Amino acid sequence: MLSDLNQLLAATILFVGGHFLLSSHVLRANLVARLGDGGFRALYSAVAGAGIVWMAYAYGDAPYIELWFLPGLAWLPLLLLPISAVLVVAGLTTRSPTAVGGEAFAGGQEPAPGILRITRHPFLWGVALWAFAHLAANGDVASLVFFGGFLVLSLGGMQHIDHRRERSLGGDWGPMKLTTSVVPFAAIASGRTTMDWRGLGWWRPLLGVVLYLALLHLHPLLFQVSPLPPGLAG
Repeated sequence: MLSDLNQLLAATILFVGGHFLLSSHVLRANLVARLGDGGFRALYSAVAGAGIVWMAYAYGDAPYIELWFLPGLAWLPLLLLPISAVLVVAGLTTRSPTAVGGEAFAGGQEPAPGILRITRHPFLWGVALWAFAHLAANGDVASLVFFGGFLVLSLGGMQHIDHRRERSLGGDWGPMKLTTSVVPFAAIASGRTTMDWRGLGWWRPLLGVVLYLALLHLHPLLFQVSPLPPGLAG
């Protein structure tokens, strides 16, 4: 039992720690100098891929050790995951200086289109909501490690990316930093920007909802467990 949990912990450390370590300024610069940009991206992808596959395998083998059981929390995924899916889709389909390889999008006439007016890290917020909802609803040790790892990577990654972009982009990072926020809607609430509905478009929210409904339908097939609260799962 303990060895199974240790395997999950080791896999999570590899996945989360590998992201932060490989993207640190000194190590990244040294590796790019030796491997080239393409070689570094291949190494980064290999470590991330190995980590997440190992995590998923170890999570499936980990024992269920309950930490809390609050029936009301079972509704959190149904409430938060539609928002998560929209954020993930919008984040992946919007040009952003905070995206992987997105430095070229900084300093343009429109530094923050669409979803970036809400938060400059939409994809990571989507992952964070997904992880938090599952962690809270499941309430066991393995889920705390597995989903907690994604939560730490997502929330810590926002600050890490901002620091790297400010360092690498210099003045070109200014417009993005001044007109957007990490915390959703903070820049809009403070009057530093207004919502860009045209940049968001209608198809991104729609595609996000379609993605959510597809995952809801396929969840029992993919993960052998119903995503619905006990009263709805029948």
